[in-house]
Parts: sequence; C-alpha cells; structure tokens
Amino acid sequence: MTAFNAYRIFEENGKSIGRFVELSLDDIDPGTVVIRTHYSGVNYKDALAATGAGKVVRRFPCVGGVDAAGVVESTQDARFKVGDRVLVTGYEMGVAHDGGFAEYVRVPADWVVPLPSGLSLFDAMALGTAGFTAALSIHRLEQNELTPEKGKVVVTGATGGVGSLAVRMLSQLGYQVVALTGKPAQEEYLRSLGASEILLRSKIDFTSQRPLERAQWAGALDAVGGDTLSWLTRSMQQNGAIASFGNAGGLELHTSIFPFILRGIKLLGVDSAATRMPLRKQMWQRLAGDLRLDRYDLIAHRIALSDLPEVCARLIDGVSHGRSVVEFVPD
Repeated sequence: MTAFNAYRIFEENGKSIGRFVELSLDDIDPGTVVIRTHYSGVNYKDALAATGAGKVVRRFPCVGGVDAAGVVESTQDARFKVGDRVLVTGYEMGVAHDGGFAEYVRVPADWVVPLPSGLSLFDAMALGTAGFTAALSIHRLEQNELTPEKGKVVVTGATGGVGSLAVRMLSQLGYQVVALTGKPAQEEYLRSLGASEILLRSKIDFTSQRPLERAQWAGALDAVGGDTLSWLTRSMQQNGAIASFGNAGGLELHTSIFPFILRGIKLLGVDSAATRMPLRKQMWQRLAGDLRLDRYDLIAHRIALSDLPEVCARLIDGVSHGRSVVEFVPD
C-alpha cells in the first residue's frame, strides 16, 4: 500500500503538537480490521490533543481523531468482510491508539460497529462521539424517569458538538429544551435546533452560596462541569436528573448534600469512550431510529484534513459551533 496522509500528535518540550505526515500501514498500530476512512468527526477532546491545551494523548506519537467511519479494506475477523461500512468511536482511538485523522485506520475488531441502516457514513461522523454522548445521556435520563411531561430540560454548552446535537434530539422527542450558552450571537442558531428558550450565562450567579436555588429543571445535560454543574445541582426540580459528560468549565464540583436529600436529585456520569458493545450498538440503533436527526446540515459541515489546525484552535477558543467533519472520500 502506498503512503497515506495523516495528522499525528507528537510531544515536544512536554507539550503535544499536531503535524501533517505521510504514513504507511507499517507505521500505525496493529489491529484485526483495516478501514479506509471516509469521514472523521472533530471533537473537543481532539482539539485538546492537537493543540496541547489538555493532556489527552497518553502515547506519542499518535494519530489524532477519536472517531472514524469508512469501509473495511481488510479483515482478520469473521464478523466483518471487505466492503462493510463501519464506524469506530472512543476506546483508545486518538489517545493511545492511532486514530481517525488518517486515510486508513487499523483497530481491534471488538471496537468496530457496523453502520446502522438509515445512516450514511457522513451522518455517522456528523454524530460521532458527540452524538453518541448525547444519545447516551438522553438514554440515562430516560432510565431515571425523565419524560417530556416532567418539565424543562436544560442543555449547557449548547452551541458545542454534544450540546447542539442534544438540543435537536430532545426537541425532536418532544421535550421543552432550554439552551444555556455564553454566546448571545448564537440565539438564532439554537432556536433553529429547537430550543424553546435561550438562557445566557451572564444572567446567572453561578457562585451563589445558597444550598438550593429555585427549582427549574426536570433534566439537565451538562458539558461544562465546575460552577455550572454545581449550580445545576442546586436548581433541579424534585427527583430531577443530571447527565454529566464534560469539564470545559472546570474539574471540581462544589455543592452540598441538600439537593440530594431534600430534592432527591440524581447525578449521572456518562462515559462514552468505554461504553460496552451491547449498549453501544443499542445507542447507534437509536441514532438511526428515534434519535435520528431530520437536519444534519443545521449542525455539521465538511472540512478538509488541512483545515484541522484552524478548526481545533477555534474549538479551544470557544468561537465555533456545531460539528466539523473531516472528509477523506466524498459521498
């Protein structure tokens, strides 16, 4: 096989930095399935790795990209055959195993999900880890008795990848969605996704010392953490539930026991990377079914591999919205 293009993360002076390189299959990690990458979604985690803004990569050098969707090029596993359309998200991709920002990916067969009927390869990466995380968060909230009749659901970091997808999915399911954002200029975008209300971060006192705030939310999906998550615990309705999956606003959680013992709230951790395969496949079936987006163009746009540094920088600076999808092979 001839050389192919990739975006690889290196360590220099104790910091990670991404560079474009040419590789061969001999240069990337072993696995039983080789996939010709058609698309790869760009996630906040990828931006942290590529820019050095976060200590994400655990082994250098490592091809970035925690997502990939494409066609099986070769396989040593009977579960797959050449030509199968498949996707991979999470596990060690782009962190400790060469990932999806390359024209070819080689992974263990146990990481590979057959592309569900009803989704294109582009659709799969317009969703990617972000869509999978949104779906898993909604699933966990539903397991804890959240229904549209219970009341409003707030989505923090609403213009981000997970947030945008969650707003659209929840709206399509019939929930009254409140989008919490620090970007007032994106109100029209959030309303186009189905948000019924826009709540600006500047209007909230996140550092209040009150043990409980006015009860507002039946459910919450939190991409931010820190003071935002603390405020959410204080402002949930009786028996409300929070799905927590991000730390863009801080790693620590400062709250009291009162929301838990006086309102019975539930704080649900969502770890999409390590989700076991049966639930993983179930969520992808939902993403092709009742959670399938009716408008991918509202959220996702295609970029070239060469655009990655700029896109990652914009993600870190908080000036982007929606999803960027690296296109290797056009539809």
